[in-house]
Amino acid sequence: MKKAIILFSSILILLLFGVQCTFIEKNFGSIAKEDTYLLDLQGIQNRGFIRAAVDNNSTGYYIYRGRRMGYEYELLRDLAKRLNVQLHLVMVSEIDVAFDYLHEGKVDVIAMNLEKNLERSEKASFSLPLGKMSTVLVGNESSGKITSWDQLKTDTIYVREGAVYKTQLCALKDSLQLNYTVITSPDHEETLIDKVIEGKIKWTIADQNIARVNATYYEGLDISWKVQQENDVSWVVRQNSPKLLASLDTWLSDKQKRFIPDVYAKYFLNSKNSYFRTNSPFSSLAGNQISVYDDIIKDGAEQLGWDWRLLASLVYKESRFDTVATSYAGARGLLQLMPVTLERFGVQNPDDPSESLMGGVRYLRYLDKFWMERVPDTSERLKFVLASYNIGHGHVEDAWRLTLKFGENTQTWADVSKFLELKSDPDYYQDPIVKSGFAKGHLAVNYVKDVMSVFESYKALVHP
Repeated sequence: MKKAIILFSSILILLLFGVQCTFIEKNFGSIAKEDTYLLDLQGIQNRGFIRAAVDNNSTGYYIYRGRRMGYEYELLRDLAKRLNVQLHLVMVSEIDVAFDYLHEGKVDVIAMNLEKNLERSEKASFSLPLGKMSTVLVGNESSGKITSWDQLKTDTIYVREGAVYKTQLCALKDSLQLNYTVITSPDHEETLIDKVIEGKIKWTIADQNIARVNATYYEGLDISWKVQQENDVSWVVRQNSPKLLASLDTWLSDKQKRFIPDVYAKYFLNSKNSYFRTNSPFSSLAGNQISVYDDIIKDGAEQLGWDWRLLASLVYKESRFDTVATSYAGARGLLQLMPVTLERFGVQNPDDPSESLMGGVRYLRYLDKFWMERVPDTSERLKFVLASYNIGHGHVEDAWRLTLKFGENTQTWADVSKFLELKSDPDYYQDPIVKSGFAKGHLAVNYVKDVMSVFESYKALVHP
């Protein structure tokens, strides 16, 4: 009987605590807090690239005439150069999602204009300020210029979710006893500005910089009424990345006097240039063209079985879409073929964009066929083809032989590229199995990284 009572009591306690824990987790979240992703500066440098979250707007990151541009992009590119790593950009439209990505290790830095507050400080570490930001009310001039908050009466103001705008407006509403309504929206500031222009909503709030850029190509946009005066804005990193934060702050200190103000002026103070960049059909902001040669690039890519944006990335890397570009070594045309290669692949007029491009396509098909049996995987073989296009397939084949000799995987670019980089070391380029001798293989490895980096940008910003 005693054993039965003990058993019954144990089961009852287990059930009660089990139900209690389930209830708590269901209503208040998991008791155990998930660990934040761990990776500081050294780990990022060992990995070889830094991931940055950037805002999806008309000034942060976009493509213009094949070239990657944007205020945050140019700053991050310089930071990555300082840290001696590649730059990988992650476009994020929601601020809360950006903080989630930071916590999970999907990004290492959030490169957005963020004001410091208690809630955000609990989630991340703020850098030194990049500058100051003020917020403005955005409306149509047809609604009349606002000179007093009382004029809004019972109007509704739509604001971006996760931004500081709602807090600012609610504080004003309470202190001045106003009657307007604030509604949060998942839409970006620029999308909300579009809705103001279209008459779908009457008011929104935006960073003054974004509002100014939009005012350059939207007539009748009123951005004159400030919601709040200038406050410091910063980037953020994980709280467990103190060395990355220290390097970021050092870089900011070094760049505050000249570089950052110059980039700021380029994107925010030159309204004419902003207008052309944001309205050009060759801008990812307004059109979907990379260059005037997109049609022939698409034809060539179809023959290769490539995404046309990949071939466009190679053309950009080689010639910047300049049909008469000539290198110091005599390479010519959109794909910068050497005279002997031009002749071999039937190009008589390298200045003719269609003829020179198709000559390059035939050469790329030859390289793809050369590597097909040794590297069956298409995505891996692509990198062998690009490296061969840059340095010659003989040097890449040497690296392939060295990879085989030292027992590593000859079908992965990660392994073969290590030996290609070693072709400047006499211990390797003097090996009897090496047929093409010395090479600055690291340049070809970086070339592949550069082309693929441009391709990733084109994929993110230009429709297929």
